[in-house]
Amino acid sequence: MKKGIKTPDPEQLGREVRSATGELITRRRQVVVLDLLATACMGVIALYQIGAIRHVPEPGLPGLDADKVDGSAEAYGLLSVGDAFLGFVSYGVTMLLAAMGGAKRHESHPYVPLAMAGKAVVDAAQAARLTVDQWRLHRAFCSWCLAAAAATFMVVPLVVPEARAAVRRLRGL
Repeated sequence: MKKGIKTPDPEQLGREVRSATGELITRRRQVVVLDLLATACMGVIALYQIGAIRHVPEPGLPGLDADKVDGSAEAYGLLSVGDAFLGFVSYGVTMLLAAMGGAKRHESHPYVPLAMAGKAVVDAAQAARLTVDQWRLHRAFCSWCLAAAAATFMVVPLVVPEARAAVRRLRGL
């Protein structure tokens, strides 16, 4: 163990994380909920992209065509896999960062909230790019993708207060 870095007892950490109250831990829980929602959306898309279902169910509204969007060449263009599977990994990393550490991790491990904030911004930028690309390339949207993007955008303001607290800690304020 390095001097100055206290590693909490895992059992104590678990109790603390589950029972802690306060704005910052509540926001971290909200990040996990939103990313689980986005992951659920990815699950429906993944079932289609792997062929477990033949059609992505969605409302019959003009401008929506998930099959076209999620079955496109762009959706399989990275790592020879449907992009919903990459979404699982990405959202999993964000949830890992949200769940990591105790209630006051901004004091004990300030780089974790900063990493989470950076990841949230990258996620939101990617969601925005993919949303624009859906219309630009296919003249259609996937309703599941739009729901996941909305959840992703909602994460960004949730992570800002803890990131600010971490910066204050690093500056010694």
